Amino acid sequence: MSRFFATGSDSESEESSSADEIAPKSTGTFKQSLLVSDDEEDTKRVVRSAKDKRFEELTNIIKTIRNAMKIRDMAKCLEEFEQLCRAFLKSKNIVDKEGVPSFYIRLLADLEDYLNQLWEDKEGKKKMNKNNAKALSTLRQKIRKYNRDYESEITAYKENPQESADEEEEKEPEDSGSSESDSDGEEEVTAKAFLKKKPEALPDASKFLKSAKGSGDESSSSDDDDDEDDEGWGSDTVSSQSESSDEGEGKSANLALVFLKKTQESDKPTEKKVSKKKKPKKKERLEEEAEDEGEEAEGGWEKVKGGVPLVKEKPKMFAKGTEINTTVVVKKLHEILQARGKKGTDRAAQIELLHALAAISNEHNLGQGILVKIKFNIIASLYDYNPNLAAFMKADMWKKCLDCIDELLDILFEHNNIFIGENIAEDSENLAISDQPFRVRGCVLTLAERMDEEFTKIMQNTDPHSQEYVDNLKDEGRVCGIIDRLLNYLENKGSTEEICRVYLRRIMHTYYKFDYKAHRRSLGLQGETKSEQDQVESEGEDSAVIMDRLCKFIYAKDRTDRIRTCAILCHIYHHALHSRWYQARDLMLMSHLQDNIQHADPPVQILYNRTMVQLGICAFRQGMIKDAHNALLDIQSSGRAKELLGQGLLMRNMQERNAEQEKIEKRRQVPFHMHINLELLECVYLVSAMLLEIPYMAAHEFDARRRMISKQFHHQLRVGERQPLLGPPESMREHVVAASKAMKMGDWRTCHTFIINEKMNSKVWDLFPETQREKQMLVRKIQEESLRTYLFTYSSVYDSISMEMLSQMFELEIPMVHSIISKMIINEELMASLDQPTQTVVMHRTEPTSLQNMALQLAEKLGSLVENNERVFDLKQGVYGGYFNRDQKGGYQQKQSYQRDQKGGYQQKQSGYQRGGYRNQNQSNY
Repeated sequence: MSRFFATGSDSESEESSSADEIAPKSTGTFKQSLLVSDDEEDTKRVVRSAKDKRFEELTNIIKTIRNAMKIRDMAKCLEEFEQLCRAFLKSKNIVDKEGVPSFYIRLLADLEDYLNQLWEDKEGKKKMNKNNAKALSTLRQKIRKYNRDYESEITAYKENPQESADEEEEKEPEDSGSSESDSDGEEEVTAKAFLKKKPEALPDASKFLKSAKGSGDESSSSDDDDDEDDEGWGSDTVSSQSESSDEGEGKSANLALVFLKKTQESDKPTEKKVSKKKKPKKKERLEEEAEDEGEEAEGGWEKVKGGVPLVKEKPKMFAKGTEINTTVVVKKLHEILQARGKKGTDRAAQIELLHALAAISNEHNLGQGILVKIKFNIIASLYDYNPNLAAFMKADMWKKCLDCIDELLDILFEHNNIFIGENIAEDSENLAISDQPFRVRGCVLTLAERMDEEFTKIMQNTDPHSQEYVDNLKDEGRVCGIIDRLLNYLENKGSTEEICRVYLRRIMHTYYKFDYKAHRRSLGLQGETKSEQDQVESEGEDSAVIMDRLCKFIYAKDRTDRIRTCAILCHIYHHALHSRWYQARDLMLMSHLQDNIQHADPPVQILYNRTMVQLGICAFRQGMIKDAHNALLDIQSSGRAKELLGQGLLMRNMQERNAEQEKIEKRRQVPFHMHINLELLECVYLVSAMLLEIPYMAAHEFDARRRMISKQFHHQLRVGERQPLLGPPESMREHVVAASKAMKMGDWRTCHTFIINEKMNSKVWDLFPETQREKQMLVRKIQEESLRTYLFTYSSVYDSISMEMLSQMFELEIPMVHSIISKMIINEELMASLDQPTQTVVMHRTEPTSLQNMALQLAEKLGSLVENNERVFDLKQGVYGGYFNRDQKGGYQQKQSYQRDQKGGYQQKQSGYQRGGYRNQNQSNY
């Protein structure tokens, strides 16, 4: 009721009004005094024990899970359960001391029962959306696997759920920071925790207010709520009276001064005094913080602050007094591995934990079984250190990986009673020391294959022209050593499939290397080795013998096409690299790989392209020019030799691929030390094309249907002809073009000087193992083809020509000249005859003039026109017999000309489908 309608006396109304006026004023003074106090200078600090903090976090997550269970939100349940597992893992140290909290066990049991109930409800599952159904299945599997570690606690809870719930309720008020307690020690702790800087009498009053607030409110207040209560309700008359009664006269004087601050100007010096008083209090606060830190280190109080958390000490592996046995170590290993692959996991720390666990198992002599299992996981963690597939291992991680694999192989070689395999289930593992042999789940071969892939990635991502590349390449010796040790291990204990896989790894590190020591032995140069080490190495097994043994085992035992295909291609490559042309050619023809290689995966296709290129270079070294050209034609004619051989990406094709495809193709690239010299490859191809094309062009100079043997070679010739100024050749292509022009004129010496000189030697020919032999073969081929070109070009000028003169001109033996001319006559390339007594070549002058050649071309075109007209006419009339009968009688002479073509020669294809032998009939008339 308002005081204006009060029935009392005026004095009562005055007292009430004065009381009403005094109350808000006292509030203002108290608030202003709080503003002056030191507590408001910094943010509020809340000190809680680590146990309270962790358990509160778990309780909040459990509440969220139970809310999600009520609305059947399985996706939310799954997400919060994973978060709960992570939070529980953080609380591991506290749980080891205090034991697993009962509310945690209660949730695990309830959640499992709830999920089983939902799983059995078929109708309810059908009504779920896709995300919830998937989350239900995943969460059910996870909770079943997770609850295995807490089977005894869950069983105890299910036997007597009421007692477990009562115990939980008893623990909650003890754990909460705002609960009241009768013990004086707890009162002192709470007072000291919340109001450290107040005088001694003030904590009682503040606690009185908190308890009154707590009795009025149903929910228990947290520490932060208490601080807010102090700020919001600190102006009550009770609190102000208690403060005024407890404080001295000096304090009341300060309050009066503060209250009269706005009306009096003399308050400014007092404010300065107050600010001066703050400074010593800051020192006191720093000392108290130091004391608090000491208390935290001793007794378990933790001060919570905002910002980046400080780096804490490494958690202890096991609690004090824990008996270290195989079961405990395996459990700890699973705990460490649970964090693997999750967001925010420190991978380096995980590797250190695994190393520490291995040291503990060694220290307590738990046996080699558990040590092998830990080593497997250490190596796997090293591989997973880089989450990105394209990233390569750093140098320190790479060294650790090699050392761990070596240590693992040492253990396996020293202890024959350890059986490892991917088919061993985790439940059937035997890791403890017993009479039975150790059984460990894992595969050493998979680790070695991953190591080999990581080595390839390291070489791909290193600058090939730096010293770092050379240093990394030195590790190939260790990689091959590990593969050899693994090969010896698997030959005794591995399956046939595993032996084939490790053999292929060994082959892939051998096939591209030229065996110089075997080459020296074949030449009889063993005595030239200087050191004893070289002599010991030279006495070792040849790479050809190793390749033959490994590949033949794969041919006989392998059941997968891919391993056998790779082994065949590597075997052919190795044969071709060592100039064993006939073995390489026969193996390629017998394998029929060229028929279905387009269906293979890209790495195998790259290996096939490399093998064909090496086969072509081998044919060139053996003087098989036509075979060399045919082998290199597909790669060189595409203009993408660099890309097809896996030695780089072409910039002009960047628009055709996206970023993801580009990353995939970069991972397929061959390391630089395995590259084939592209300039050497192009030079071999162009020289082969020159030796075939120039004589053919001379023989068919006036032929309208002349085909091109090599488009790329013709393109280089056209580029050379377009140049306005012809200087001395500089590049390899210019040398070949200049040599072609000289050969076309029959000048073999000029051709020889353009092909073989210091510049070409340094770029190309010195890269061959037998340089002198290759140069002699090349000179001989140039002389022979120049002779053929000379005869094609100038045969119309001569009536007869002496073979002795041709022998002197081209520096060939007379029998060789005789052989070349005889072949040309037999193949009907040269219209001439040999006169044996005089050793001369008599020309028959049957070559037509340019006018006659034009007439022949006109006749051929008219013949094809008549043939097409007759075919169209027959189709319209519906009469087919005449065309086919005429064809069978040989009117178009297709079969006759084909039989003549089989004899060889450069004219075999152009006359294949010409009408009725016009040219041969007319030539006899001329």
